[in-house]
Amino acid sequence: MQIDIYCGGLFQTNGYLFEANGKAWLFDAPEGVSEWIESKNIKLDGIILTHQHHDHVIGAGAAQVQSDCPIWAWSEPSEELTLAKRLEEMTGVPCELEPYRVDHLLEGETTLRLEELELELYHVPGHSPDSVCFRIAGQPVMFGGDVLFKQGIGRTDFPNGSHEQLINGIKEKLWPLPDETHVLPGHGPTTTIGEEKATNPYLQA
Repeated sequence: MQIDIYCGGLFQTNGYLFEANGKAWLFDAPEGVSEWIESKNIKLDGIILTHQHHDHVIGAGAAQVQSDCPIWAWSEPSEELTLAKRLEEMTGVPCELEPYRVDHLLEGETTLRLEELELELYHVPGHSPDSVCFRIAGQPVMFGGDVLFKQGIGRTDFPNGSHEQLINGIKEKLWPLPDETHVLPGHGPTTTIGEEKATNPYLQA
């Protein structure tokens, strides 16, 4: 099992290349990720989206075409989820989004099996309605998207955001995981469930 991190785009968004048993899966698709995948001479078996905010999917279309691979996501793509127009208003930078196709919807699912890879799903809205964390079954590793960061949590001031919903979701769904579980977030460095449980200022009683 090997996990490589790519970071790109205006908001320094993390994408994760997970390789195991001759297969390659990409978790989230920041700007420029398709060129990075191409430089590694890798053909993806699939792309898995933690949520569909613009900075996490801007590279999805190119990567999907490049590898001719399916995409898994909690919900169908929509402007309500990508917030491309909202981002353009905030930054003044044009936010064109190359179309991508979600082949498999995960809404309502708690597990995802991709041949030898089995993932446990934790739907934790509040940052985005479709936010979902993916834990590798049997391994202390979780792709967390923008739910939980090192000493932080995802923003909740976007449309359809909810601070209370996010906090409750983290405590109800993620805190029961083993403390040694590594959280690979959508931005910033890796952390662990135990560290954030003990020190994250947003999540103390």
